[in-house]
Amino acid sequence: MPSHSGNLHVIFGSGQLGLAVARELIGRSMQVRLVNRRGRAEVFDGVDVVAADAADHASARRVCQGAAVVYHCAQAPYAEWPVKSPPIMAGIIEGAAAAGARLVYGDNLYMYGPVSGPLTEDLPYRATGPNGQTRAKLAVTLLEAHQTGKLRATIGRASDFYGPNALQSTLGERVFVPALAGKAAQVLGNPDMPHTYTFIGDFASGLVTLGERDEALGQVWHIPSAETVTTRRLVEMIFAELGAPTRLAVAPMFAISVMALFNPTMRAVKEQLYQSTQPFVVDHSKFARAFGSHHTPHLGAIRQTLDWFRGYLSGRP
Repeated sequence: MPSHSGNLHVIFGSGQLGLAVARELIGRSMQVRLVNRRGRAEVFDGVDVVAADAADHASARRVCQGAAVVYHCAQAPYAEWPVKSPPIMAGIIEGAAAAGARLVYGDNLYMYGPVSGPLTEDLPYRATGPNGQTRAKLAVTLLEAHQTGKLRATIGRASDFYGPNALQSTLGERVFVPALAGKAAQVLGNPDMPHTYTFIGDFASGLVTLGERDEALGQVWHIPSAETVTTRRLVEMIFAELGAPTRLAVAPMFAISVMALFNPTMRAVKEQLYQSTQPFVVDHSKFARAFGSHHTPHLGAIRQTLDWFRGYLSGRP
């Protein structure tokens, strides 16, 4: 299998996480190629954006040519994961393998299903819904490809994230946009349960670290996050930073259940509601022991996120 000593890093996906990984790599003076279906994205200077369908093996091989590390940050529409995600994973595996590149997969925590106690990497995959079962299938597929020698791969997982560009997330536009407008932040489930939230810049930094280290290969790693607090406490910190009294509204569970009957996206949201109705605490001690625990304190992350949302809102037509 050919290998490359160059510094070309290929990122599949120009969404929230892909852009954060691109920012991290540019900050480390790496050569960055960002891949999406359109071949267009609002990116930073020095990022080369190219068009390819990740699920098409020939296209994936073409855009991975010369890569030292490939990052899988591509995301199918939420309601279409079971159908579209496996072909995307298969294509990206083919592309990275053909280039002799390491493959770093930016994953979430859905595959574990409801868990009593902290989430650790050695938990069994017990998801009962289609999206969680799909994430389990993708992880198994990738690690089997590593174990058979097809390529070298590693998986980095993080909890719900927030930060620049993170619009479509639990702490995204439903929280930061209303807070900046003096309105109530919209949250799911029980805001008084402890819940780990990850700053997206820390997620990206952790994935890049995994791409650099031989000891990361063939394993799953939980990326370090700041201190776990309740969702209410995090929302209070956001409003305090704005100098405003906290305003918080909880989405009624029955409304989500009703919408889930006819809306596939809301069905997928309902599948994961357990994460916000019971404690959801992610243990990242394995990563900390191996690579150190580098994460941004919530207050600093909130300030960066508010700055980005201010710019985003001022740029709206």
